[in-house]
Amino acid sequence: MYKQSIFIGILSVLKFNNIKIRNTDEKDRRSEKVEPRILITGDRAISVQMGNEISLEVNQKVLALQNELNEHPIEGITEMVPTYAALMIHYRPEKIRAKALMEEVTGRFGKLKDTEKKEKVIREVPILYGGELGPDLELCAELEKTTVEEIIRKHSQHDYYVYMLGFAPGHPYSARFEEPFSFKRRETARINIPARSVVVQLNLSDLIPFDQPCGWNIIGSTPLTICDYKKEDPFLVHAGEWIRYIPVTQK
Repeated sequence: MYKQSIFIGILSVLKFNNIKIRNTDEKDRRSEKVEPRILITGDRAISVQMGNEISLEVNQKVLALQNELNEHPIEGITEMVPTYAALMIHYRPEKIRAKALMEEVTGRFGKLKDTEKKEKVIREVPILYGGELGPDLELCAELEKTTVEEIIRKHSQHDYYVYMLGFAPGHPYSARFEEPFSFKRRETARINIPARSVVVQLNLSDLIPFDQPCGWNIIGSTPLTICDYKKEDPFLVHAGEWIRYIPVTQK
C-alpha cells in the first residue's frame, strides 16, 4: 500500500499547466470554479485533477474523492496517491480498462462528502529549535529582521495543514495560513541533511524523514521517527491532517 509511488504522484502535480498558489488567509480563500478532468498517466494510472491551484479548498476535494473511493472501492484500483490538486489512481488493466475506470470515477464526482465537516486531526510534533540541530535559525531571524524567539513563536503557534506526502516516503508538504515568513529557500542546497530535521521557507514547513538533499532552512529537529517501515502504518502524518509544533529542550 505504501509504495514509493508518491514520487509518481508528484509528477502529476508538476504536469499542471498554469497552476496557481494562493497564500491568502484560509477564511478568505475562494477557488475558481474548475471542473475536474482526468488524464491518462501511463498504462496503469490516471490522474484526476480537481483544480488548477494549490489551496485548502482544492486539496480537500482531492481527499474527498479518495475517501469516496476508499468507502466504495472500484475493482482493479491498487493504490491512490493524493497530491496538492490531483489524485493519482493506480490500477490493474487486466481488471479494468482505462476508459471504464475514468467513467466510474467521473460518476463519483457528485457523491463527494465535504471533508471540512470531518473532525480536525492534529499531530503534535515536539521540536528542539536552534543549535547544531537547527543551524539556520539565527540566519532566518536575520533575514526576517526579527529575533530568534519571534521565529520560534511564528513557527510553533500556528498549525500546519498537510497537503500531500512526496519527495521521499512520509515527507509531508505542509503550510500554515497566518504570519508567513518572507524568506525563501537557500540559494545553494545542501547535499545531505539529517533525518528528523524541520525545515522552513515562506509559509511552508516540512519534516525530513531520511538523510537526504534539501535546499530549505533548517531551524530544528524532532525526536520522532517520521517514516518507520517496521510499523503497519509507517508514516507519522498523512495528507489532510494538521501538524502542531511543540517547542522542547534537550533536558
